[in-house]
Amino acid sequence: MTKIDIISGFLGAGKTTLIKKLLEEAYQGEQVVLIENEFGEIGIDGGFLKDAGVNITEMNSGCICCSLVGDFGQALYDVIGQFHPDRVIIEPSGVGKLSDVIRAVQRAAETTPMELNCFIAVADASKCKMYMKNFGEFFNNQIEHANTIILSRTQNISEDKLSATAGALREHNGDAIIITTPWDQITGKQILEAMETHKHDVAAQLLSEEFDDEECDDPDCACHDHDGHHHHDHDHNHEHEDGHAHHDHEHEHEHDHEAHEHDHEHHHHHHHADDVFTSWGMETPRKYTDEEIAAALTELDSGKYGAILRAKGIVPAADGGWIHFDYVPGEHNVRRGGAEVTGRLCVIGAELKEADVAVLFHI
Repeated sequence: MTKIDIISGFLGAGKTTLIKKLLEEAYQGEQVVLIENEFGEIGIDGGFLKDAGVNITEMNSGCICCSLVGDFGQALYDVIGQFHPDRVIIEPSGVGKLSDVIRAVQRAAETTPMELNCFIAVADASKCKMYMKNFGEFFNNQIEHANTIILSRTQNISEDKLSATAGALREHNGDAIIITTPWDQITGKQILEAMETHKHDVAAQLLSEEFDDEECDDPDCACHDHDGHHHHDHDHNHEHEDGHAHHDHEHEHEHDHEAHEHDHEHHHHHHHADDVFTSWGMETPRKYTDEEIAAALTELDSGKYGAILRAKGIVPAADGGWIHFDYVPGEHNVRRGGAEVTGRLCVIGAELKEADVAVLFHI
C-alpha cells in the first residue's frame, strides 16, 4: 500500500532541501511521487527535484483545503493508479495549514488505498519565535499537527537558544519527536527512521476533535478559486557541498530576528493563506549585477516593503550567465547557476507593498 508522507514547513524553512536529502539517502529504491502545492505567482526552480527522477504533480490551482478536496483526491487517485508508487510525498505551501492537508488526505483515503504515514513540520530554528508571534495561526498549526518536527539551521544558533526553541515548540506539541541535530551530521535514513518510528495517531485525533465543526461552506472563502489567481511557492533552500545552506553574511554572533519583528500578528484561527499573505511575481529579461540583487535583498529587511518572508529568483547577469538568489528574513544568498528561459522573481509577505517591490527590482 502506498505510504503518504506530508512534509510541511513555513516559508523558507527548508522543506525542499530535506526532501532532496531523503530522496538521495533514505528513499533509494522506492518509487516516489511528489505532489507540491504552491503559493506564488511565479514558480522558481520548477525542475529542482526532477533531476532526482521524481514524478511531480503540481497543485497550482490553489491550496489543498476544503474546496479542493475533490481535485486533490483525484490527483492522488491518478498518481497512485498511474505510477503505483511506494510513497507519495506531499509538500504543502509554506503558508498552508497542515491540518487542512491531513484532512484532505484522509478523505482521499476513503476511496484510494493508501497509508497515512508521516506528518512532518520543518522549522527554521533561528526564526521559530518570530513566526510564532507574528504568524502563529499558520506556523503553530504545522507544529501542532506534526508527529516529527525537524529543525533546520540549528548550527547557526547557540545551545541555549536551541533549547529555548525546542521548549517553545514542545508547548505546542508534547508528543512529537524534535530533531535538533544539524542535517549534515545525520543521514536521511536516520531522519526517516525517526519519522516512521514515532507515528502517534494524529489523524484520528484531528477527525474526532477538530474537523467536525471546521467545514468551509462559505463561497467567498479565500480557499475557493474564483479567478484562478492563486499563488505558487517552491520552498527552495540550496545546499552546498558541506550540507549547509549558504548565507552571504554568516556572522559569528547570533542574529536576533526578534528585533526584525514587525507588528503583523495574525492570531485569529479562521484565516486562509490568501487572507494574510501576498505574492508578487514577475518575469523580466532585465540584466542585473550581483551587487544590485544583494542590495535589493538587504533592503527587504528594512520593513519598508511589508513583512517579507521569502524572496527568490533566477535572473540574467549583466556580465553573462545567470544569477540565482533566495532570501528569508535576515539572510540571503546570491550565487551563479543555470540559465532559464527568462528572468523570474518572486517575493512573498504580509502587507506586501507590491509597487515598491517592483521599483526595488527596477521593474
